[in-house]
Amino acid sequence: MMEKENNLELIITILFGWLGVHKFMEKETKLGVVYLLTYGLFGIGWIYDIYTCIYYRSDNFKKIKDSIKDNTAKCNELNDHIEELKNAYVEVKHIDYGTADFSDNSRWNYKRPVMQKFQEANNIYNCSRVVCSNARNQPFKYICKYFDIKPTEENLEKFESILNDFSAAEQGKVLLKNERDEIVNSVTDKIPVLIKFFNKKRLIRKLGFNNIDFSKLYFPKYTFRYISSGGNSGMQCNITFDINNLDRFIDYLSGIIKFRKSAAGQRALMTSTLREKIKSRDNFTCCKCNNSTKNEPNLLLEIDHIIPIAKGGTTEENNLQTLCWKCNRTKGSKIEIPKQEGN
Repeated sequence: MMEKENNLELIITILFGWLGVHKFMEKETKLGVVYLLTYGLFGIGWIYDIYTCIYYRSDNFKKIKDSIKDNTAKCNELNDHIEELKNAYVEVKHIDYGTADFSDNSRWNYKRPVMQKFQEANNIYNCSRVVCSNARNQPFKYICKYFDIKPTEENLEKFESILNDFSAAEQGKVLLKNERDEIVNSVTDKIPVLIKFFNKKRLIRKLGFNNIDFSKLYFPKYTFRYISSGGNSGMQCNITFDINNLDRFIDYLSGIIKFRKSAAGQRALMTSTLREKIKSRDNFTCCKCNNSTKNEPNLLLEIDHIIPIAKGGTTEENNLQTLCWKCNRTKGSKIEIPKQEGN
């Protein structure tokens, strides 16, 4: 499959490279436009791209790629795991108020194109100007009030779980990039200078590494939006639940629960501080396979509930352990009591 793609890429580059067609296919739109306007950077860029296509089909490059294929596979496996962690957010359960049909019979509807573009979404609340303004000053309070997030132990646990997964994903991306760069650097002395310096991103892809998504778009966002009746003025307040806001929101929910003197609310919180405390307590070592950051500097460590919350476990220090990402993924929701030293 890869051989066919390389052959097709070479043919397109030779025939249409001077027009930048291959750049558009690689989604390098800006560079494609430059090629189109300058006839492949006055032919120099076109010739260089033909040279790189031929090199990536060479036996020498295939040997280099094969020499690191096991490490490449491990990086791609970790990359897939990180993407799974980023999908951890689930909608908090809301009260079902039923459904209704709605139509706008305003005579001035044709003057309101902005209103016509409104799209209904769970995380968008169309509100008055006052509510939108107040949400900017007290975002957590207004999110709970208007998005129906109740300060309950169940919701607190959900957001703690989300923070735990998102924190691991953010840390994992950094560690993955470091590991990938180390692998690439270990073979760059065997790669021509023109290849490794002028298009390192393409080199990484050709070596078999999947793209690492560094975007923050997966963080859930709550929006308060006000549009005037005529659609001529408006304002919008966006609250993004990134790592910092999730940490603070968990503290906010916990404060309300504790104020209500809930016994369940007196436990520890799964915050970023607690996560690092557990890792330090366990000497940054996986409690199952004993692999550690001392042996593997770019090892992704995660915090696991020994007895899962779904099976009655709580976020207490004696119910938390450090696991490497592979052991944590294997364990899943099973109950595995860690072995005591000397047993």
